[in-house]
Amino acid sequence: MDLNTIWFLLIGFYLIGYAILDGFDLGVGFLSLFARRPQEKQAYLNAIGPVWDGNEVWIITGGASLFAAFPLVYATVFSGYYIALMLLLVALIARAVAIEYRGKVSSPKWWRFWDWAFGIGSALPMILFGVAFGNVLRGLPIDADGMWAGSFLGLLNPFSILVGLVTGALFVMHGALYLGIKFDPPLSDRLGKWITGAWAAFLGLYLAATAVAVVFYRHLFAGWTGNAWSWILVTALTMALAYLPIAAGRRQYFRGFMASSVVIFSVLGLSGISLYPRIVPSSIDLDYSLTIYNAASSEKGMMAMLVITLIGLPLVLGYTIYVYRVFKGKVKMGEGVY
Repeated sequence: MDLNTIWFLLIGFYLIGYAILDGFDLGVGFLSLFARRPQEKQAYLNAIGPVWDGNEVWIITGGASLFAAFPLVYATVFSGYYIALMLLLVALIARAVAIEYRGKVSSPKWWRFWDWAFGIGSALPMILFGVAFGNVLRGLPIDADGMWAGSFLGLLNPFSILVGLVTGALFVMHGALYLGIKFDPPLSDRLGKWITGAWAAFLGLYLAATAVAVVFYRHLFAGWTGNAWSWILVTALTMALAYLPIAAGRRQYFRGFMASSVVIFSVLGLSGISLYPRIVPSSIDLDYSLTIYNAASSEKGMMAMLVITLIGLPLVLGYTIYVYRVFKGKVKMGEGVY
C-alpha cells in the first residue's frame, strides 16, 4: 500500500465520518420543517445543538486533505462546482445562523423565519452533496489536460439528481433515528413513520440508481472483480437494510442508528471501490481521468501531511467521543437552550 492509496483511504474516511455525523444533523433540519409546534422545533434544535458544529469539522478536514494530497482534483472539481458550492455555502451559513439566532428574540415571527432558514438550509445541502457525488461517480467533463470542460447545467443530469434524492432519503432516515434516541414518547413515537417511509424511499431510489449505473456507467463495477471487500460491504449493506424496519417497529432507535451508519459506511465504501484508483473519472474519455497518481502532490508533501494527520486525527476522534458522551442524555420539551 503506497502513500497515494493511504491518502485515498483517509479522504474516504473523512467523507464517511462527515456523512454519518453531519448526515443526521441535516436530516433533523429537514424533519424540523414538519414539526407541529414551536416547542417541537426548539426540541429539534436542542437535539443537535451541542454537536452540529463539531460534525462539520469532518468535511473541512476532508477538503483540506484533498487539497494537500491531490491538488489537481481539488482545483479541477471545485472550479467546475463553483456555482453549486456557492449555493451550498449560502445554505450552510443560513442553517448555522438559524441555530444560533433563533432563540435570541421571543417572537413567533422571528422563530418562523429562522425555522425556515434552518429547514431549507439543511434540506438543500443534502441534495447538493448527493448531486455532486453522483456527478463524480458518472464522470466529469475533464479533458486531456486535466481541465474542466463542462457547464453548471451539465451537472443537473438525471443520474446525479437521482443520487441526490438517494442521499436525501438516507439522511432523513438517519436523522429520524437520531431523534428517536434523543426524544421520549410521545414525540419519539411519531418518528417510526418517518423512518420506515425514508427507508422505503432510500431502498427504491438506491436500487434504481444502481440499475442505471449498471446500464450506463459500467466502469464503476470494474474494480469489484476479485475484490473480497466489495462483497463484504454488499453483505453488510443488505443485512443493515433488512434490520432497519425491524428496529423502527420495535422502537430500537439506537440499534437502528447503528444500522443506518453501517448503510452509509457500506454505500460510500462501495463507491470508493468503484472509483479506485480513479478519484474523478472523465466522462469525455476514461483515459483522461484524475487518479491517485496523476493528480497527486509530491511524495514529501504527502508524507509530511500524513505525520500531521497521525497526530491530529486521534485528537479529533477523542474530542468527538467526549462530546457525545457528555451530551448523551434525552432532550426534553420546553428546554430553551437554542
